[in-house]
Amino acid sequence: MRTQEEITITGSAEGRYTEILTPEAIDFVVALDREFGARRVQLLDRRRRRRATRTTELDFLPSTKVIRDDESWQVAPPVPDLTDRRVEITGPPERKMTVNALNSGAKVWMADFEDATAPTWDNIITGQLNLKDALDGKIDFTASDGKEYRVGETLPTIMVRPRGWHLPECHVRIGGRAVSASLFDFGMYLFHCGQKQLDRGSGPYFYLPKLESHLEARLWNDVFVFAQERLGIARGTIRATVLIETITAAFEMEEILYELREHSAGLNAGRWDYLFSMIKNRPDVVLPDRAQVTMTAPFMRAYTELLVRTCHRRGAHAIGGMAAVVPSRDPVAAKRALNQVRQDKRREVGDGFDGSWVAHPGLVETCKEVFDQWLGHEPNQIVRRRDDVQVTAEQLLDVRFGSVAVSEVALRTSVSVALRYVAAWLGGRGAVALNGLMEDAATAEICRAQLWQWIAQGTPTDYGVPVTAGLVMRFLREELDVLSETGALDEESARLFGQARTLLTVLLSERTCPEFLTLPAYLRHMGGGVATPATQPAIAA
Repeated sequence: MRTQEEITITGSAEGRYTEILTPEAIDFVVALDREFGARRVQLLDRRRRRRATRTTELDFLPSTKVIRDDESWQVAPPVPDLTDRRVEITGPPERKMTVNALNSGAKVWMADFEDATAPTWDNIITGQLNLKDALDGKIDFTASDGKEYRVGETLPTIMVRPRGWHLPECHVRIGGRAVSASLFDFGMYLFHCGQKQLDRGSGPYFYLPKLESHLEARLWNDVFVFAQERLGIARGTIRATVLIETITAAFEMEEILYELREHSAGLNAGRWDYLFSMIKNRPDVVLPDRAQVTMTAPFMRAYTELLVRTCHRRGAHAIGGMAAVVPSRDPVAAKRALNQVRQDKRREVGDGFDGSWVAHPGLVETCKEVFDQWLGHEPNQIVRRRDDVQVTAEQLLDVRFGSVAVSEVALRTSVSVALRYVAAWLGGRGAVALNGLMEDAATAEICRAQLWQWIAQGTPTDYGVPVTAGLVMRFLREELDVLSETGALDEESARLFGQARTLLTVLLSERTCPEFLTLPAYLRHMGGGVATPATQPAIAA
């Protein structure tokens, strides 16, 4: 016999939030979590066991060789409004940024609830409201200076990136247990906007982050089937692109496409999280500063070329990585930055990618220009199979940098970016312009992971002393001193920077590389509040 479990909501459920937190929408999210929550927990446990017990090199799975060898299967053909994806802009679904992204001229806008959004309750619910308003034709924004932002007549295709499997949404609980943040973000968007998208001739499309195995892709596929059936949507309507941003997923690209094949919209190369994953899985292989690990490094070339070959072999889109430059007002600096973006995008389109990401509207035209020159009137280059590419496990793991010495500039930059980003994130901002780059949770993860690795390995500096915890802590103190002396810290900022420093100190002191930065940050600082009954009666569990 099933017991009664109270559904509680933490935080505000008033005002316009009631448009999202309807009894029916909450019922839908609860149904998803009850159906799939236990499997999610099991797969997260499997992640930890794989990392803890790994005694052999990473490799392609012998158990799924039959899938890789079978030439007959293909993913579902691209839907019309996901056929041409040459420029995709990404960013948080904040109101002003939503308007700017929709007006950017990009083919696709990815509304990012994950890396670019600090998951405060307000950010998550207002993000859902902004998506709903955009599809209802009600999205606009007036800045404090009176400047008005309105959306034009032609909208790009909208995709949504829910938070990763590892994150909970502590503001919604079933019998005291937090629901999955992935299922909350996905469920609320699909419930409120899925039919709206279909009525526009589009559909509910998603980006799936942080997957580490094909079994996690299988879970998503089962979620899609269940959700479509429950809402009366035709099976296969949902389409999803998977970010290959972990080394374990890189060895299971074909299997991931196979699991999602009726719902697949291809794969994407997520650079910074991929480097972060490499450090977690191979902590003894020291990487130099992230700025030196370019896409031409042997293991990065192997990863991206295998991704293109895998996608095109199975009839799927291959989407390239992020151009994170924030255009400068200095014309010389701006020209230099755009030339770097142009060179990077030429490499991608030459390798066979069908589209690429940008983080700022000012980069859309540069990216579009490169892909237009190569693709012409063709919407993509999926027909270019890249059968010339043959990638081995050894090549995916070929981290050849010789002896690594870290400069003081690199150390201080990593400390500064990690500290400033975490403080901003704790204050509710998930996308932060620092040093001419749009930093998000992925770049913050690689900064703090590299600091941890350099400490753990006693990596030498270029001035003759090893990187130690004491040295990094000194740089943290000095960074705070500079901010304080320049008057940049008011009382609230000082509190946030203090929390950021404490969190980084704990993470950098761990014996093994902590899995994620955002999980402990969320649980300590954003997942609290007083639980109150939701706007519906308790449901049988």
